[in-house]
Amino acid sequence: WLKRLKAFPRQHLNTTLTSFKFDRMQNDDRQIVDLYLPRKCSATNRLIPAKEHAAVTLNVAKVDETGTYTGEFFTYHLAGFIRQRGESDACLNRLLHNEGLLTFSK
Repeated sequence: WLKRLKAFPRQHLNTTLTSFKFDRMQNDDRQIVDLYLPRKCSATNRLIPAKEHAAVTLNVAKVDETGTYTGEFFTYHLAGFIRQRGESDACLNRLLHNEGLLTFSK
């Protein structure tokens, strides 16, 4: 392929590279929106790659005193790295305790 690249005239190669535009996805209001939003692990703040199949996303519902769902929820992302080490339950307990959803009192 390198021989074919050298066979191209240099002018043609430069014009095709400069005239190439990156089109971004836009909604009806002309705001730029992306198709992929990267996730961060809630426990370690590491980016979770798109192809990591061991990562999970958990939605924890907020309930009132009677146990009825209030319509609010908290979203947590756990990377496969944390799950593989067996620390996901301890990390989730810490995150829920920080939100006030879990107490450790007897």
